Amino acid sequence: MNDSSKDIGLIGLAVMGQNLALNIADHGFQISVFNRTYSKTVDFLERNPSTPTLSGHESLNDFVSSLKKPCKIIIMVQAGKPTDLVIESLIPLLQKDDVIIDGGNAKWTDTIRRERKLSDHGIHFVGSGVSGGEEGARFGPSLMSGGSIDAWNQIKDIWLSISAKVDPSSGKPLGGAEPGKPVEGGVPCAAYIGTDGSGHYVKMVHNGIEYADMQMICEAYHMLSSLGGLSANQIGEIFKSWDEGILDSFLIEITGDILCQQDPRSGNPFVEVVLDAAGQKGTGKWTSVNALDMGVPAPTVAEAVFARCLSAVKEERAHASEILAGVPIRSLDCSVDHFVESIRDALYCSKICSYAQGFQLMREAQNEYSWKLNFGEIAQIWRGGCIIRAAFLQKITEAFERNSELPNLLLDEYFKECISTYQGNWREVVSLAVNSGIPCPTFSSALAYYDGYRNARLPQNLLQAQRDYFGAHTYERIDEPRGTFFHLDWLHPDRPESRIE
Repeated sequence: MNDSSKDIGLIGLAVMGQNLALNIADHGFQISVFNRTYSKTVDFLERNPSTPTLSGHESLNDFVSSLKKPCKIIIMVQAGKPTDLVIESLIPLLQKDDVIIDGGNAKWTDTIRRERKLSDHGIHFVGSGVSGGEEGARFGPSLMSGGSIDAWNQIKDIWLSISAKVDPSSGKPLGGAEPGKPVEGGVPCAAYIGTDGSGHYVKMVHNGIEYADMQMICEAYHMLSSLGGLSANQIGEIFKSWDEGILDSFLIEITGDILCQQDPRSGNPFVEVVLDAAGQKGTGKWTSVNALDMGVPAPTVAEAVFARCLSAVKEERAHASEILAGVPIRSLDCSVDHFVESIRDALYCSKICSYAQGFQLMREAQNEYSWKLNFGEIAQIWRGGCIIRAAFLQKITEAFERNSELPNLLLDEYFKECISTYQGNWREVVSLAVNSGIPCPTFSSALAYYDGYRNARLPQNLLQAQRDYFGAHTYERIDEPRGTFFHLDWLHPDRPESRIE
């Protein structure tokens, strides 16, 4: 018999759902779980017999009845139609002020649609980004919640408790979590982002930045290997040393581990037996498409997506390698130590530009969707739990604390000084890669972004003249106020131009 005593419920017992449920139980919250296939629920409960705050149910009705009112239910199922089907099945069972939380990688526009639909039923809907993968879900993720403030207030205590924590002074993640022993103290990596789809939007941008971070690391590895002639193990040790400095981050840390790992079957470096064909789930593409839709320059994220697409045509590339000419790898005209330092500087500068693009995209999105985003807080909740967690994010938080209206990270004093100090090495690395036929799409696109942003005058004056020539698309003049448009009669260019009001 159900006694309506559970604090929260969770639907969907794939690995992420199981780990999140155990995380919630570890923090002392009573939780009910439900899975469409009941045998999976039984198996989950049997493997966790010493978790008294955890219970499972065979029917959806019994599951909902087991929850305290107002009900709070997390959905951890596949994004898209499966999420809609779960929501449809819940609506008849829920009452006014109950809360549904979608913890999947939903598209923010779907979240906006769902929130509007459920609000007509008096039901709250929260789209919460959950970042950190399986380990994050189990021991402390970064949580980005979008919805009504009333809904946030209902789930706030649970979300702040189960999230990752960071040291308030250093901004470093507080680790050492074990099953049943949650991390105590520290600043929670969870926050209320804003209304409707804002939480899932911020999670999408996080993933787009993640794509860029990963591709930049791959380009650094490629250059150190092909240009520097270093072994996988040597490069792994370099990444481990970088993890002690300004590049301190989860992705740098695991890269060091991966490069030092031996393949248990062949005894060769593990990375060298992995096929160079990368997969993707779509959030990087969403970020790039949305940047194009809103007219926000985010070339580094887009190049990271395209790099994965290019890697996927493995057989075609293998065939092309036998046909297409390249150039010889250039020998280094500096010491290996200097080259390694230059790669590090190039990686850091490219990283700054990538994050600048991501935060510009969020700034435009808040205007598009009438959100009010706290960029310093967003950087703060990314410092722990999530895949892009890094010491670097503390600098972003500090930048927005200095100026909450900062239009671009490149204009902050810290980041401006970093680029000024390191850009010489950055340019050398990109030049050497290009002249040696080594692809570096994120390094080079980040540099082009930086140079484009810092130039007061770009060649698009010619482009706009071309548009006016073939399509009468008009142009603005440098000697007239912005917003006043003109058209030249190109059939008779000696005639006075017409002004378009």
